Amino acid sequence: MGYTQQNEWHDHYARGATFRPLTDGERAALGAALRPQRSAVALDVGCGLGELAFHLHEMGYAVDAVDYAASAIDLATAQAPADADVRFLRHDIEHDSLADLPHDAYDLITFRLSYAFLQNRTWILNRLRERLRPGGSLCIITPLADTVPAERRDIALDEDELALATAGWATAERFDADGLAVLVLRHPAAESVSFADKRRPAPQGLIGAGVVVTDEQGRVLLGRSVRGVWELPGGKPAPGESFEQTAVRELTEETGLNASADDAVVLAILMDTTHNVSRLTAAVRVAAHHGIPTVTEPDLFHRWEWHWPADLPALTGTLFTPSAHVLDCVWPGLLKGLPPVHRHRVHQPAPPEKSQ
Repeated sequence: MGYTQQNEWHDHYARGATFRPLTDGERAALGAALRPQRSAVALDVGCGLGELAFHLHEMGYAVDAVDYAASAIDLATAQAPADADVRFLRHDIEHDSLADLPHDAYDLITFRLSYAFLQNRTWILNRLRERLRPGGSLCIITPLADTVPAERRDIALDEDELALATAGWATAERFDADGLAVLVLRHPAAESVSFADKRRPAPQGLIGAGVVVTDEQGRVLLGRSVRGVWELPGGKPAPGESFEQTAVRELTEETGLNASADDAVVLAILMDTTHNVSRLTAAVRVAAHHGIPTVTEPDLFHRWEWHWPADLPALTGTLFTPSAHVLDCVWPGLLKGLPPVHRHRVHQPAPPEKSQ
């Protein structure tokens, strides 16, 4: 298993452990695809001890190198040549403000062996591509899931994750470098989100609840399911359960977040049809919760991510149709081209929530 906490990475570097060295194949791929033609600035995310940052400097970049492990930043800074235009900064790319970075925009942003460790990788990719200069590139270097042992799966990306990372870019090149995949992404070109259902269910009526929870930034929680779609937390009621009780139980069972049924409000009952089977979905808004989203059912979900509502119309990947209808109850009109649904309003919501 890979590390998941800052203190684990801090201890890793503090005890003298290192990381996979930069290979000749990586150097060749970087030199062929990313050598700057003019003065350029790079951001190296998850820099570790700075080997890639120093190489980018040798290629001609001024480099901002960030990592959330304090020991890595201290060691990298100590070994930096005095004349190297490389600045090391302790920064948590997922949780610290991007406004704290030394530059507003970059010609190159790199993730070497670090992208798979991000929990909200789709969200952070959206944020970082906004900080690319025109013509800039984003590079991901990663192990492949089918080349690592099962117990180390979380350090690598599978083909679905690679496709998700490359979606929304006009140019996406892929190179092999000593068994690593090197993705070079250029020219962001967001597409409209698509909608799809799961495979045909059993021939009976379906009933469930879809749960909308947001974090302190107003981001909404979506799970990347094993079927390759984005979904809200939720599921089927147990016998005798209310939709409010179902919502908070499923929220805990699927994500590890805890909430009270007193903080759950049914906004609407939604009726549609899938594969000629009637489907009933309760749109439930949970106003308060505590905990950190965690994959508690790996047979159903790969991970949970926070997303800004404003990103949903251009979400890379497919959004589960009932989840899309539930989201439309909280942010009316945000998602265009929704499949047909009958909506029965149960609770008059507050004014439409602002989508950041």
